[in-house]
Amino acid sequence: MGQLLGGFALLAVALFMVVGFLRADVDQAALSTMVALLIGAGLPTAGGSWLLARHFGIGRRIDRRREELRRDTLEAEILKMAERHGGRLTAVEVAGELAVAATTAEALLNELMRRELADIEITDSGLLVYAFHDLRHLSEKETARGLLEP
Repeated sequence: MGQLLGGFALLAVALFMVVGFLRADVDQAALSTMVALLIGAGLPTAGGSWLLARHFGIGRRIDRRREELRRDTLEAEILKMAERHGGRLTAVEVAGELAVAATTAEALLNELMRRELADIEITDSGLLVYAFHDLRHLSEKETARGLLEP
């Protein structure tokens, strides 16, 4: 609520300054007058617009999109890593190479598993290994043929 009121208050101040500028008996083409108008009306307009944008969620959408882009970038890096490691990774390897927390690495790997890009395997000692079957068979793509070909 404060952002909404503050935004409208700043826009009202800017409007008041513009009206005053138009009614003033000054040389409107002078550089000093233009600078004064920019400071007196431009700054409150920018501040009010920013507050209203934050109030109506534009900043949250940008933050959400930024987080999606970060996640997508990390997932792409994980897929590149998996290709270099023969299609198998552990959360510790991902955390170490991408410099993210182990819990973040595990969450990213679990998301890839949920989307069926990876399967989980377990070693005899209990180590969880994420297997990327498509990447393990990537060398076979040269022998691919059409679905209807014998």
